Amino acid sequence: MATKYDAIVIGTGQAGPFLAVRLADTGMKVAIIERKRFGGTCVNNGCIPTKTLVASARTAHVARRAGDYGVTINSPVAVDMKKVKARKDAVVRQSSEGLEKWIRDTQNLTVIEGHARFADEHSVRVGDELLETDKFFINVGARASVPPLGGIDEVSYLNNSTMMDVDFLPEHLIVIGGSYVGLEFAQMYRRFGSEVTVVERGPRLIKREDQDVSENIKAILEGEGIKIRLGAECIGFETRPQSGRAG
Repeated sequence: MATKYDAIVIGTGQAGPFLAVRLADTGMKVAIIERKRFGGTCVNNGCIPTKTLVASARTAHVARRAGDYGVTINSPVAVDMKKVKARKDAVVRQSSEGLEKWIRDTQNLTVIEGHARFADEHSVRVGDELLETDKFFINVGARASVPPLGGIDEVSYLNNSTMMDVDFLPEHLIVIGGSYVGLEFAQMYRRFGSEVTVVERGPRLIKREDQDVSENIKAILEGEGIKIRLGAECIGFETRPQSGRAG
């Protein structure tokens, strides 16, 4: 027997919870389904965690430049990546748990955890439970796309999501793609202390921006010690024997 709702929202990302609460506040019987982490990309591996990491990286950057402001630091600036990650995780947890509590406390709104699969045009199944409605709102977000590069399955690589689990400092971070997300991580990890190289197959960085913007961003990044390789297509990967942790 199916449980009937006036509306079902699939996904608790940026738009889903606000829509679900708004509909529930009108008196509609609403269900919202989440299979993994409340808050979706923005809360868990997008806006909030990356900006938290950026703040830590900027603090290290400013500390290294303290002498420019007449401030003397008598020892080298070091970054504890485990503490950096722990701070990021705490900020994310606060946001995610706050969002979850808000929607669970909303009258007329039922939170269902699990993977939703359509049974037909008017119903979805979550585990053994069948939910029925005439109004579906799909808010499932996106995943990182893995390019079909030779040897990529034979090496350990990171994407924008798995990067959130890093609690060590890579000796050398190679960023494939010179657009917004890649450059954010490039500058962030350079400021943490990694050697960083950006490989972009196009003639300039962030091609959606004007030429002068691209050139100025390139100059800023190179000024911080990031190596930029333009017009350089990544043709494949291979693993080399090395000591210590891979970066």
